[in-house]
Order: sequence, then structure tokens, then C-alpha cells
Amino acid sequence: MNVRSMLKLTISMAIFGSIGFFTTQTGLPAVELVFVRCICATIFLGGLWLITGGHKTEDWNRSEVMKTIVCGIFLVLNWVFLFKAFEVMSISVAISIYNLAPIFVLILGSVFLAEKMGIRSICATAICFFGSILIIGIESFTSVSQFMNSGFIWALLSAICYALTMFTSKTIHGMSSYALTYIQTITGIILLLPFCDFAAFEGLTNTNWLYILGTGLIHTGFVYYLFFDSVRDLPTVIVSVLVFVDPVVAILLDALLLSFRPDLLQVLGIVLIFGSILYTVFYPKQTINKVKTSSSQ
Repeated sequence: MNVRSMLKLTISMAIFGSIGFFTTQTGLPAVELVFVRCICATIFLGGLWLITGGHKTEDWNRSEVMKTIVCGIFLVLNWVFLFKAFEVMSISVAISIYNLAPIFVLILGSVFLAEKMGIRSICATAICFFGSILIIGIESFTSVSQFMNSGFIWALLSAICYALTMFTSKTIHGMSSYALTYIQTITGIILLLPFCDFAAFEGLTNTNWLYILGTGLIHTGFVYYLFFDSVRDLPTVIVSVLVFVDPVVAILLDALLLSFRPDLLQVLGIVLIFGSILYTVFYPKQTINKVKTSSSQ
């Protein structure tokens, strides 16, 4: 096991767990905040790339560059959808739904890599979705339109795009982490520029800008360098488990700093989501071990 990569991924997820709190303090809408994040990360990573001299030894491959651009599109959409979810629902609820991503990774594996999903995995997936319905407080909605405007769709789309980001990044091996993240943030700038409302930057306070720069330089530049530098060297199961550091930190900060107090059904929803995901992640490993044991006997 690559301990260094595990440590990098753990640190990146712990830092990213505070993104919800930072986002609520920036005073910017989702698209504009992600746009600034991409600019900050591009400058940060571009500077490190030049300082380390990595740009001189980069091994460029047309196929990998195209994959990186596609991965960058998924990554940017993931950010936008997540931040839009933060705008209309609590951080804990949005993050819990967002962390359905490992389930979607397994579904993608079954569709594109012919990895079979057993009955138990399918049941666990269904329980996850049921838990996500509970956690948004479905009993308080009186109409479909009210439910659709709750932020659930944004959080779900962010989870799907996060899964696509993880799934795609696993196929990129030849490029350095600097080049990988640099191309992705450049892609984000180009993608979001036509949709950015620059009037949103008027009237921001110094405190707002501190949080904005924090999300750009720390949560985007530094965190995603660590993320992509580690995720390629770790098994999918380990990655799926370590990403749970993110929601644990997010929910703790939401409870301690923003006074989030879940009701009984929301607590049940959180337990169902994370319990089912952990079961889905670990069960295939247990099955393989049983098969190996019986074969050896």
C-alpha cells in the first residue's frame, strides 16, 4: 500500500471538508465562485509547475490531454452543482448526497468495465437513494416543484459529476499532477467565462475576498494537486473509503460553526447513506477473500 499517497488523499479530503463553510462566507454565486477558483488554481499550479521545472520534462500525449479536458469539464460541473446545492440546503445534507459518488463509480464500473453488481450491491444502492430522500426532509414537501427546488437535484448532479471525475482520472497515467490539474482549471476558465456575471463581484468585503482566495488557492490549487497526485496510485476501494474524511469534517463544521441540528429522519438518512456505501465498498473485497479461501482448501 502506498502510505504517502494515502496521507496526501486524507489531507486533501480533510481540507476539502471545510469548503462548504468557506463557500457560505464568500458572498459569490456558484458560477462566479468556481470561475475565481479556476483562475487562482491555474496561477498557483502554474507557478509551482514553473518553479519545479516540471513543464520542461512533461510527456504530452494527445489522447491523455483530451481525457484530461473531459475530466476537467466533469470537475468544474461538479463544483458548480455542489455550490448551487450549498445555496439552498444545509452543508451536511448537500455533502451527504454528494458522497453518493462512490456508488456511482461502482455503477459506472458495471456499465463500462463489465464489473458485475450483485443483488446485495443493488439493494445497497437503493438504500442509499432512500437515505438521500430522508435526509432532505421529504415529509416537509407539499409539491413536486418544492422538492425539485430543494437543492436535491443539484447535490445529486454534483455526486454524478464527482464520480465521473474519479472514474475518468483513473484512466490518465502519463501526465504529472501539475499538468493534469492545470489543464483542468484552464478548461474551467474557458467553460465558465461566457456565463460569469461580473456584477456579482461588486460590494464584496475584505473578509469575502479572504474566503474567496482561500477556496481558490487552498481548496482548489493545493487540494486538487494532492488529490490527483494520490488517486492514481491507490486502489479504487481505498479511494472510496478515504473520501469519507471529507463529509465527516464537513458535517462536524456544519454542526459546530453553523449550528446544523438534524432531526431523527435526517440522522437515519445519513446512517443509511454512509452505511450502505461502506457495505458496498467492502463487500466485494470480502467476497474475493472468501473465494480465495475456499479455492485454497
